Amino acid sequence: MKKLKSLIVIGAVFTTLFSCKPKENMVYMENNVSTMDQEVKNAVFQGTHLQAGDLLDIKVTAFDEYAVRPFNLHSMNQAGNTNEMIQSPAAQTIPDGYLVSNEGYLIFPVLGKIYVQNLTMSELRADLEKRLLEYLSDPMVSIRQLNFNITVLGEVKNPGRYTSANDKVTIFQALGMAGDLTPGGERTKIKLLRHENGIDQTHLINLTDKNMTSSPYYYMQQNDVLYVEPDRNSQIAANSNPNRNLWFQIGGAALGVLSLIIGLTR
Repeated sequence: MKKLKSLIVIGAVFTTLFSCKPKENMVYMENNVSTMDQEVKNAVFQGTHLQAGDLLDIKVTAFDEYAVRPFNLHSMNQAGNTNEMIQSPAAQTIPDGYLVSNEGYLIFPVLGKIYVQNLTMSELRADLEKRLLEYLSDPMVSIRQLNFNITVLGEVKNPGRYTSANDKVTIFQALGMAGDLTPGGERTKIKLLRHENGIDQTHLINLTDKNMTSSPYYYMQQNDVLYVEPDRNSQIAANSNPNRNLWFQIGGAALGVLSLIIGLTR
């Protein structure tokens, strides 16, 4: 009887421990693992690099408000030239902004066709202001991206494609848009898919690394895709009985009750 009781107690303890195994790597930026090797730098935000399909809101201001009108899309629309600009095959503009063509160009009023592929918005701003000096005194250009898109997939609460009104988006903000990771998400191997220099590249990111904010991938770029793969426990659970943990808990409770009954009947 003693041997049976000992076996029951050991089985109950084992079942309880197995079914309630603590989850590891749950805390962001907890470890100093330095997974980024030589790529660990100061994550200075320099702006996203313009790509085909980007939609830009560009406004030009200057001291002479009349002289500046031909350089603003909305002013030209108000002047009755909207349909002509939109329907022209050369003009890659629509009422809500300037669209970067598949070849990397945008058509700007008066200035014409400008190659903008891979420029940051600050670089484009400086280029436009330099070109406008030929026509305006002290021109100032403001640029805003209208369709900054990020896709978050995998073990997050709300996977999908998200559009931000601000192009300064960190990886944590991007995950926040998707409702954060689920408990079964692998936090040490987040996959970042990014189109760089004409090719698609994949980078692994460890969210538990304290150096995360110094990563060159801390800030998102246009059309980045984040994929959160399931951790090992989730993968095992997906390939086994989904009620496995429940049965372990029921079995542990039954063994505990049986052990108590045996103790009372002695």
